[in-house]
Amino acid sequence: MTSRYESAAQALHDKVRLVQDFPKEGILFEDLTPVLADPEAFQAVVDGLAAACEKLGADLIGGLDARGFLLGSAVAYKLGLGILAIRKKGKLPPPVYTQEYELEYGSAALEIPASGVDVKGKRVVLVDDVLATGGTLHGARLLLESAGAEVAGNVVVLEVGGLAGRQRLSGPPLIVLDDAD
Repeated sequence: MTSRYESAAQALHDKVRLVQDFPKEGILFEDLTPVLADPEAFQAVVDGLAAACEKLGADLIGGLDARGFLLGSAVAYKLGLGILAIRKKGKLPPPVYTQEYELEYGSAALEIPASGVDVKGKRVVLVDDVLATGGTLHGARLLLESAGAEVAGNVVVLEVGGLAGRQRLSGPPLIVLDDAD
């Protein structure tokens, strides 16, 4: 099957649904649902994410709760790698590694298993759908580093401008599909 999309950026441009004033007035919401539902657009996005993760030298893909699970799983499968689901606090049985982090509206915590999955020395690339303030990706980095992993980079589909998320992620490289092609 030949795709009508030559790049992830083209698929995103054609398929992202823009919703003005959601979830509140003044915000332009970029809905990825139509991208994920279209087989060719989804494939273009997964191919773009996989190429970025491969470029960063991933040993393991870290998918952030929840849309990062979906995207990260497809990338891991394509690359023949494992997927580490980085969960919101309270979703995994103990023992777990836990990392609290700050969000624009409060705080939250992420967890990964402390047994059964050895991340020590692994190069993990974090995959998520959208970079906004960078709080969740930063928290995931701290969590993985505390467990002995190296975060080799961050790969996201879209970036919300004006929220300083890029600055918060200083250190490992950041690749945004919407401006990477």
